[in-house]
Amino acid sequence: MTDTERSQRTTELMARYGTDIKRFCLLQLRDASQAEDAAQDVFIKAWRALSTFRGDSSEKTWLLHIAANTCRDYQRTGWFRFMDRRVTPEDMERGTTFEFPDDSLSKAITELPILLRQAVTLRYFEELSIREMTQVLDVSEATAKRRIRKANVLLRQSLKEWYEDEEE
Repeated sequence: MTDTERSQRTTELMARYGTDIKRFCLLQLRDASQAEDAAQDVFIKAWRALSTFRGDSSEKTWLLHIAANTCRDYQRTGWFRFMDRRVTPEDMERGTTFEFPDDSLSKAITELPILLRQAVTLRYFEELSIREMTQVLDVSEATAKRRIRKANVLLRQSLKEWYEDEEE
């Protein structure tokens, strides 16, 4: 594959999945500028590795796997711990039409531990199957399901005022 062909293909991938990758990075890093940088790094890495993509998974799954690793690399840097990483709902750029009653859901998600936040982001925002999640996160199916269950429990506790009507 020539550089021109890889560039064209990468441009197509950016157009199709750019928003999804940026949203994923934003939820993982909780900083808009870091998410922008990480998303760019994801597509640079994809451009470099495009000729080795075998098609064992979907393009989106492959890109999200790269994004998960890239975000993990960003989180390992020493200065990352000292940044203000609060994500506002305006930063989320949700691609969903569901309207939340307030910003408590986005706050609750960003307060989850990173592994649970990744699972929630992939399952509910990126709408990946459990099988696709296992490919992105490089974990077993049981681990992916366990993370989703644990995240759901924590989110339900954080958002208990949303469920007040159900308890009556």
